[in-house]
Amino acid sequence: MPFDGLLGIAIFSVKTSDTKISSATVRADFNDPIAVVHYARAAHSLGLWKSEQLLIERFFTDKTARLLEAGCGAGRVTLGLWQLGYRQIVAFDFAEELVEQARYLAEERGAVIPIHHADATQPLAVQPSGSVPFEGAFFMFNGLMQIPGRENRRAALANLAAVCRPGAPLLFTTHDRDHSRVERASWKLETLRWENGQQDPRLVEFGDRYFSDDVGRTFMHLPDRTEILADLAATGWTHTYDVMRSDLCRESSAVQDFSDECRFWVSHRT
Repeated sequence: MPFDGLLGIAIFSVKTSDTKISSATVRADFNDPIAVVHYARAAHSLGLWKSEQLLIERFFTDKTARLLEAGCGAGRVTLGLWQLGYRQIVAFDFAEELVEQARYLAEERGAVIPIHHADATQPLAVQPSGSVPFEGAFFMFNGLMQIPGRENRRAALANLAAVCRPGAPLLFTTHDRDHSRVERASWKLETLRWENGQQDPRLVEFGDRYFSDDVGRTFMHLPDRTEILADLAATGWTHTYDVMRSDLCRESSAVQDFSDECRFWVSHRT
């Protein structure tokens, strides 16, 4: 979903509630029919981004490995992995309507992929008892950053680590508060809002955004690089690599329309 830091500031000045954003808020937003249609269309027609495929093929070289995708949404990445030849995939999402869309797409394309309804912030039971740990994991399209509350994002990272073997790679994306002059300027203004108690009262912590556009409502936490490095170290992951998408490759106009700039992160299970 396209996102712009300055746009976020403009939109959340219109407040409808002082209730803090919670996982229930985000789940309801993802289950909204407008959002479901948006993500289902992307799953059916967009597929993997060029940047995603480059990093998947670089860091996930064994196509027989058991892989877990957290926050699979309507199945865009899950089915993209299947089409690349990865056959031992398990996926889950906490939005029931998106899970149904992902299951439908998998069935339509003949992909045998267990797709569960589960919450990454809770202990994960997405594999049969006695199964070997996963050998790699994904949390794509800023899914981790759509979990409100840093302690909850850390819980999600720790839960993924708990079901992965040592050395297993994890690939995920975030936005980045510091990546551009425009972004840095917008966050200087936001810092003043927080210092003066004028921030959107629905936000949980500095770095949060909650905005609306033509594809529904979206919560997003925008971290800086230091925050992510600390969270990985605290939850059983060792940082390996990170890169802004635009430094990795040039995406198609369709991908750029679907998603703004992001930072890719690769870490390995400690």
